[in-house]
Amino acid sequence: MPAISKFAPLGFYLSLFLSRLADQVLLFLVPLVVFQTTQSAAWSGIAFFVETLPRFMAYPVCGALCDRLPTLRLLRVSQVYRALVCGLGVAGYMLFGGIGWLVGLSAVCGVLTTQGMMARETMLPHVFREGRFVTVLAKTQMADQLGMVLGPMLAALLLNWWPWQGVVLATALLFWVADGALAVWNRHCPVNWPVPQVPAGAWWQPYRTGLSHWWHLPGLFRLTVVTAGVNLVLGVTMASSAAMVTGVFQQTDHVYALLQTGGAVATVVVLLAIARLNFSLNLMGRLSYGCVLVGGLIMAFGAGPWVYALGFVLVIGFDKMFSVYVRSRRQLIIPPGDYGKTTGVVIMLNNLSQPAAGLAVGLFAAKADPSAVIAALTGVMALLGAAVWATRERSSRAASP
Repeated sequence: MPAISKFAPLGFYLSLFLSRLADQVLLFLVPLVVFQTTQSAAWSGIAFFVETLPRFMAYPVCGALCDRLPTLRLLRVSQVYRALVCGLGVAGYMLFGGIGWLVGLSAVCGVLTTQGMMARETMLPHVFREGRFVTVLAKTQMADQLGMVLGPMLAALLLNWWPWQGVVLATALLFWVADGALAVWNRHCPVNWPVPQVPAGAWWQPYRTGLSHWWHLPGLFRLTVVTAGVNLVLGVTMASSAAMVTGVFQQTDHVYALLQTGGAVATVVVLLAIARLNFSLNLMGRLSYGCVLVGGLIMAFGAGPWVYALGFVLVIGFDKMFSVYVRSRRQLIIPPGDYGKTTGVVIMLNNLSQPAAGLAVGLFAAKADPSAVIAALTGVMALLGAAVWATRERSSRAASP
């Protein structure tokens, strides 16, 4: 295999950054615009549910596609089609009206984002063959987080000049530029990708294999349970933050954007620490799980916007440390030949708790105050963590001579 140019990561990281920047603008717009339009935390939570459920349900399909088709082509299709969907969604709104066009285009873009994320996940071992995989994950997530840092700021800035339709069109342009950066990187720094192996058998066989691995591979089921717990708190945080900041605490859109940016900055700091310091996987898992749990409790019972912001930053920042821990564990557990299909199934199961959290906000949030829902779902996370810890201790004692 020819040596990859030392400049290759720059174009790859730039494409990742721009794609995440555009995706984050959409994630910022949906709960804010829906809450401003309806003045209802419940509708904001339901919009989050509609927006996120398709992207997580798509993971098994996208994972199986990554084992069957060239991943670079899948990634480029993901970026080009997101740009087209943004344009079509704005055109639909201009013709027929209704805030549902924003939620719908974001949901479709979410499915395409899933395809892009799975393609990148499968590409990483081939693009970066040197160094610790934990360090590679931390560095790629830092590029991802830079997009998250600037996304809310860019969205808030653009909303000062344009309505949300104009911001969505600017997002489409970002997706086009991200695809251009990826094309330039691939042209100047080609990689000899492995030829995808199309498995024999029925179309549902990859999903059966993925589910079998999820159930039987040691540690993978427990890893899914604790990840679902973290995603419950992350989901309720994302679904309710616009209502909490602009509704309960009566802050402005700019404060909401600043809070989102603060969470992303905290994430970059956490990821820099992972890249620089030699954390063990067990320490990363326990520290991040504990900090997300504490952050959820602070958000639920905090009495003011600054206290809420502290909990928000803990959840958003340490969620990505937990993500590095989970992805590293998965890479050690799952057989390479089944990595795409199994990872797709596992990520779907990990993340279904996020739209479930949004649905819980939609069903049970009283007017504009979802604090009780945040407290309840944080309690569920604590119970799931305790159950997995007790099961692991019981298994360890049983395995001891």
